[in-house]
Amino acid sequence: MNELSGLGKFLILIGIITILAGLVLTFLPKIPYIGRLPGDIYIKKGNFTFYFPLATCILLSILLTLILNLIFRR
Repeated sequence: MNELSGLGKFLILIGIITILAGLVLTFLPKIPYIGRLPGDIYIKKGNFTFYFPLATCILLSILLTLILNLIFRR
């Protein structure tokens, strides 16, 4: 019975992660300046557009690192 209990907890965790990802994708466009920071690379020439959110990626990486370190700290 313990194997099924572990599987149930895993499925609940996957569901919570899915809900959180859905909320982030829903509300991310409404957060100001995300994707338009000064270090983001944007090149437009003719019908070619290249966009790489470098500063946004670095900022999100730092925030996620801090949050996960607080959650999983022992």
